[in-house]
Amino acid sequence: MHAADAPPLAHAAPWPARGSYEPGFEPVAKTFARLLATKQEIGAGFVVHHRGRRVVDVWGGFADVKTKRPWEADTRVVLFSVTKGLAAMALNLLADRGQLDWEAPVASVWPGFAREGKERMTLRTLFNHRGGLPYLDTHVTLDGCLERWDLAVDAVERQRPAWEPERGQGYHALTYGIFAREVFERIAGESMGTFLRRELFDPLGSDARLGDATMLDKLAVLYPPSGPSRVGRMTHALVTAYDGLEARMLRNVLSPRSIARRSFASPRPSGGLEAYGTPRVVAAELPWASATASARGVARAYLPFASGGVHAGRRFVHEATIESIAARQGWSERDSVLNKPVGWSQGFLKEEPQLFSPELASFGHAGLGGSLGWCDPVRGLTLGYVLNALDWHIRSPRAIALCRSLYTCEPVRDAARQAV
Repeated sequence: MHAADAPPLAHAAPWPARGSYEPGFEPVAKTFARLLATKQEIGAGFVVHHRGRRVVDVWGGFADVKTKRPWEADTRVVLFSVTKGLAAMALNLLADRGQLDWEAPVASVWPGFAREGKERMTLRTLFNHRGGLPYLDTHVTLDGCLERWDLAVDAVERQRPAWEPERGQGYHALTYGIFAREVFERIAGESMGTFLRRELFDPLGSDARLGDATMLDKLAVLYPPSGPSRVGRMTHALVTAYDGLEARMLRNVLSPRSIARRSFASPRPSGGLEAYGTPRVVAAELPWASATASARGVARAYLPFASGGVHAGRRFVHEATIESIAARQGWSERDSVLNKPVGWSQGFLKEEPQLFSPELASFGHAGLGGSLGWCDPVRGLTLGYVLNALDWHIRSPRAIALCRSLYTCEPVRDAARQAV
């Protein structure tokens, strides 16, 4: 069944939300409706699967405020860093099939990488954000990546790590996508978007796409926070909770000489965040940010990763691969870019405990503005959350509220008890 063809569930979502949910999942539907009613959302969708079954499917608001185009079940958004989770799926499928060896040097598949002290850096070190390459000294722009990908690759090859590989950790916010695309294409001999659609998205009925601009009519308009609003709220956070996690992260990102500031500017979009919603960017394969999907599409893409690698009788990935991802591999109590506790496993995000899930084995990836793709292989959960009112927080309060309401639901609590 394709994501767009999903029938209604047992209970209608409370106003002003649309959609439906299964018995036991009312807390999630109520939380989503509250976010809409209190104008914290402009438009959004939230979908949950539990043990392979869709149990929450809610949406509401506007995809385009100016034209009053309503948000529908199949409205899609630019996913920003949720894209990294999809890229990690592609890399892990290659590893699962014996085509990628996480312990091999990056240079074994990408010879030009073996420069400036990177000769022995492994693929695991690179994709667990421990390679010391969160920024590029060479000026690289988003437009440049679209027009001359080879120059972005050359900039990576000539970059000296900011720290000795594996001796530190810092979120490779944008450079990750250059590594992911180049490594994948050199191994697979085809584009990542083509591979993901054939091997994962289409068989799962997911509308997620990377490098496909054919569904622009369903794409929501992005609404970044206004300058005055963003500055006012950031100032409030810095003043009221100076040593809190959010304040620490903000100081790191705002400091002109910080690694964080440099990391979020390589490659730099000349048209601001809205540039990522343009047809030429959506049509490109930029595995750090340019994928698009509906909430249904994101949740469905994670289905095999929450069910031992099998969905609807088909094996997509071996259970041992999922167990490896679920283990905490790279971890730092204070990531040098995000300035918070965080880690990664084979390209997937492993968030701080209790943020999106109380389960340490859970993984996925969040995106700028608040969108989220996540799975909990212990409880058999996958979720997709997409929106167009971009949040200025690094840890989206709306995503956290929805996730926490999910873990109060009785079927999820029962699943946790059965797993013990």
